[in-house]
Amino acid sequence: MSDRQNKIVCVLGATGYVGGRLVPQLLEKGWKVRAVGRSAAKLRNRPYSFHEKCEIVEADLFDPESLRAALQDCCAVYYLVHSMQPGSNDFAGKDRLAAENSVQAAEQAGVERIIYLGGMVPDDPNISHHLKSRAEVGEILSAGKVPCTVLKAAVILGSGSASFEILRYLVDRLPVMITPRWVRTESQPISIRDVLFYLAGCLEHPETAGESYDIGGPFIETYEKLFRIYQQEAGLRKRVIIPVPFISPKLSSYWLGLVSPVPVPLAVPLVLGLRNRVVCKEFRIREIMPRELTDCRTAIRRALNKVEQEVVDTCWSDAGTLGTPEWAICGDAGYSGGTVYHSAYRIKLEGSSERLWEKVVSIGGDEGWYCCDSLWSLRGWMDKLVGGVGLRRGRRHPAEVCVGDALDFWRVLDVQPGERLLLLAEMKLPGEALLEFSLENTLVGDTELTMTARFLPRGLGGILYWWSVYPLHSVVFKGMARSLAEKSGSRIMEGPELLDGPAPRCRIPGSRGGNGDQG
Repeated sequence: MSDRQNKIVCVLGATGYVGGRLVPQLLEKGWKVRAVGRSAAKLRNRPYSFHEKCEIVEADLFDPESLRAALQDCCAVYYLVHSMQPGSNDFAGKDRLAAENSVQAAEQAGVERIIYLGGMVPDDPNISHHLKSRAEVGEILSAGKVPCTVLKAAVILGSGSASFEILRYLVDRLPVMITPRWVRTESQPISIRDVLFYLAGCLEHPETAGESYDIGGPFIETYEKLFRIYQQEAGLRKRVIIPVPFISPKLSSYWLGLVSPVPVPLAVPLVLGLRNRVVCKEFRIREIMPRELTDCRTAIRRALNKVEQEVVDTCWSDAGTLGTPEWAICGDAGYSGGTVYHSAYRIKLEGSSERLWEKVVSIGGDEGWYCCDSLWSLRGWMDKLVGGVGLRRGRRHPAEVCVGDALDFWRVLDVQPGERLLLLAEMKLPGEALLEFSLENTLVGDTELTMTARFLPRGLGGILYWWSVYPLHSVVFKGMARSLAEKSGSRIMEGPELLDGPAPRCRIPGSRGGNGDQG
């Protein structure tokens, strides 16, 4: 595999935390890379998509035909996907099916090898479902005709990783921590830089094909020690950590979901895995690919630096399905899809839209929502209490948004610079919701900003929910409009006012009038 000019490397899960960082590294090494994900629009918003050797392909692991087409002409496939997403029931069953489909597609496409990043499996019959599923995926991939390299890691430390986010929020927010006994469980964390080094290095070492390796950092640490290291590197006062025997891992996962941005459905399997000791049983890969490994303190320091500089490359929340609700697609008859409620407010501002747009795309995260932040926070806590993502996911960058980005409890569905920002709600709702900001320049050079909320209720509960929050829209939207005008230095010419009649025309990616990226 030395001739990189004519060989294509496929990365399944290219929008995920690891995949989004691996693609640029492979491109730098001279490989042709086929970045595969469920949303081409989301992939095209990654910086690497503009590289001359990068090809963007949309495919679904549960659609064998699209998967087979995505793997065609590829010499190697990186398997960096899993189904452990919020709202995903039976993630183990889905992972099993996705792996089986991938093995079959790789064999049919003539792929030479598969490289899989899995989890380290402890010597314990009572391992968590999460770790058991990751191990099962490795077994399925290895049982096929295509040689599979399995890299098994424990905790991955890096800016934006789920492990680092959990660590950061716990230590930042809790001066006193009443913890379960797993806080003293040993693990062998590894820096994301070292993970990427091993992943990319497998292509250059054909002897790794068909083999399985443990990958870990230079030291074994307890989770309590990681808390201490973070506290010291972040310059925080000493945290009081009190392990107690009566807090179950499941109960602690619910508490974790409340104080961190990681949703409860994702926190539960992660925390259940923390009760198991996961350390390297062998170190063969260090002989094949020698490297000075990153210790936990250095990894946390680097992650903190990236967070402080607000230049996180990829984030755990980048992964996930990006789907446009069918009811929002224009062109269907007015009676189709059920009753869609809407609330729209418009304000007319003096001058062009450039400065206003900068403030619109900076919304959320540390900047807040420009009005009634206490109400937004309350809504986030309510969402956390019922197992939702809550408000603390923040945003990847303070002033930039891309299709697929997480933005607090929203997901960016479409961005048209200077014209439109469309957000899809990911909080727990009795229905589906969209929030749209649209800017339009008038003939006399002024700007009209329209903010529209759309909601498709599910059952009577959804209808009651809409009408219970509807009175707040006037306060929130008018306040947001006035604040946006003030922060952008624009004089208000008219409004803000409620728009009567039908909702402003929607423009959804992939529909008529959209940008066509979603397809």
